[in-house]
Amino acid sequence: MFTRLGYFTRETLVSLRRNLLMTIAGILTVAVSLALFGGIMMLSRWVGHGTEQIKGGVRAEIFMTVHATKPQIDEVNAALKSDPQVASYRFLDKDAALREFKSIFRNDPDLVKNITADALPTSFRVVPKKAEYTSAIKSRYSTHEGVDSVVDPGQALRDLLDATNVTKYIFIGLSIVLLASSLFLIVNTIRLATYARRREIEVMKLVGASNWFVRIPFIAEGMVQGLVGAGLAIIAVASLKHFGFDQAFNDRSSFFAEFFVTTGDATWIAFLVLLLGIVIGVIGASIGLRRFLRT
Repeated sequence: MFTRLGYFTRETLVSLRRNLLMTIAGILTVAVSLALFGGIMMLSRWVGHGTEQIKGGVRAEIFMTVHATKPQIDEVNAALKSDPQVASYRFLDKDAALREFKSIFRNDPDLVKNITADALPTSFRVVPKKAEYTSAIKSRYSTHEGVDSVVDPGQALRDLLDATNVTKYIFIGLSIVLLASSLFLIVNTIRLATYARRREIEVMKLVGASNWFVRIPFIAEGMVQGLVGAGLAIIAVASLKHFGFDQAFNDRSSFFAEFFVTTGDATWIAFLVLLLGIVIGVIGASIGLRRFLRT
């Protein structure tokens, strides 16, 4: 067993040295492709977290008429309490409405001093379980007796959700193209290596070597390219998180304060990049060998 392991290791290293330029090209291509893939995944998580934070802050406001009666208010309250699409809600009475009015228009004292609590409507501030439910909540409660209007983010929210979905699809498409490019280069590298050693392989087959015995050094070569490329890509992804997302977008007063990438996200992406590097190397080597090792 150890003799075979030593042979496989030696043959793998010999093949890597023999095709040094192609090996370096393969490693760099895998590294760049996986680094871009990891960056795309990290950007996707960054956008995803930010979108969820924004969506989590989405709410609908149900304004009662100024003279809404207590039974009308109680009816809306009971409907909200039993509504499966409502995560939580808060009732703002006239005094609470006045406090908010004064806070909003604090720079216009003449307007504030002429407004009393009786002149303002009561309202329900509703947080839906999903941002997509806001339109349904609006249409459902607009028809309740005593309700003056229901305000929701409307088109702005729909535009945000559409943009997020389009961005994710673009990221997925780019990832597929980049990974296919890495696979293609490894296939060509292994094919060149097997072509250069085709006479040696023929002799090995004549003396009874199995296809797997011949395959293992080439598969190991592909794995080495994938692993080294993945390792370089993980360094790039870790640097992107630290110097990019953590440093460049750490201003809590900016719009992007709600966008972030967690350490757990970065760890999961690094593991995925490493796994993809191994898979690409093995698959690329297997495809590259098919022409020379048909059973």
